[in-house]
Amino acid sequence: MRTEWTVRAITRAMLPVLLVLTLVELGSGLVLGSFEAQLLRFPSLLALVPVTIGTAGNLGSILAARLSTALHLGTLSFDPTDEELAGNALATIALSVTVFPVIGVGAWGLTGLLGGVRLPVSTVVAVALLSGIALAFLAVAVTLVTTYAAYRFELDPDDVVIPVVTNTCDVLGVLVLFASVQLLV
Repeated sequence: MRTEWTVRAITRAMLPVLLVLTLVELGSGLVLGSFEAQLLRFPSLLALVPVTIGTAGNLGSILAARLSTALHLGTLSFDPTDEELAGNALATIALSVTVFPVIGVGAWGLTGLLGGVRLPVSTVVAVALLSGIALAFLAVAVTLVTTYAAYRFELDPDDVVIPVVTNTCDVLGVLVLFASVQLLV
């Protein structure tokens, strides 16, 4: 992998990625707008939006950083039997299973303190957990594909993978949260 540290090289590599990601984020906003009435009806669901998409992006970013480091060190193979790859993916999913119920309880408790129509805590936790687990699997997939694409196109994964993962998780976060609400509320 070659790395060229000039403004021109960085701009050439990143500008197309950032332009596409901007369009992706606009799509996320449109989806969120169509979901607005239900979010405003139940403030605890509204409180889940930023923390759900942020946490999914963070989980994907942690995985991306670990894979990027392994790629730079030459220890990453994209073989499905690679224990380092599988271990990092499983750790990402395990983190989601532990953190998203806490997020659900926090959203429920915070909106309870501020007043408004409340869903049962079990419903908010279930929405958060279902969304979190689905997003963890999606974040792992997006991170693996993006890291592999960066490797194949000889791009520095440090420059490309985290922006792609966080922006994609924003959009997927809105879609998955919306789907979870439709299933559980």
